[in-house]
Amino acid sequence: MSHIKLGIVRLGTAAGKVKYTIIDEDDISLIENFAFEPRVDIDRNGLGVRVYAYVYLIKEGKETAQCLHNMLWHKYRGVIPHDFKVVHKNGITVDNRLDNLELTKSMNYTRITTSCHGNLYYTAICQLPDDLIHEQFNDRVTRTYDANGVQSSGAESERSVESLYECRYPPCSNMEQQSGQFAVCGRCRSSRYCGNICQQKDWSAHRKHCCRAAHVQKHSRTTAVPDSPDR
Repeated sequence: MSHIKLGIVRLGTAAGKVKYTIIDEDDISLIENFAFEPRVDIDRNGLGVRVYAYVYLIKEGKETAQCLHNMLWHKYRGVIPHDFKVVHKNGITVDNRLDNLELTKSMNYTRITTSCHGNLYYTAICQLPDDLIHEQFNDRVTRTYDANGVQSSGAESERSVESLYECRYPPCSNMEQQSGQFAVCGRCRSSRYCGNICQQKDWSAHRKHCCRAAHVQKHSRTTAVPDSPDR
């Protein structure tokens, strides 16, 4: 990766963890005029749930928000024809390098099951400083979404049918397709992983948070139910 220059942009929190997008070096200047944020899109054609990078003009507000991959395609390749869509070749929807984008017929597109290991996005995220990796374990604000991928808030969030999470391992972009699909860490009961490999790889960063969370939970259970004087 030493000969490849990329931009890694922090999007914010979605699907239970802090998300980043990678872009080509030539597109790093976008941060001067655009704000970046993550959004969960639920495909109504059964192609699943994914986190995408959205951008909007800072001076004009979120009303101008659009998918980053669509904007980049317009910038370099032109108009997206009717009944076509821009997709990510490797299935990682926050890998927005131009080489990772392609145009395909909407009806012909099938969701790609991704492997987080051995791809450029994985390599890039692994280069993040430890303090950014540990940011994954700060207090989390859960966001819920309706069937159109629109974020709910307030009372709407409380009525939301389900909350979907990405695998907690930072380089992994696999996401639950139904609530409770991923296994929860047996110690802290909060971090979710798509499989044993990701959980094992994340342990060095997760250990400190996991032990602290487990201690808090144990203390809460002890203080919440005091011993009976009859025991």
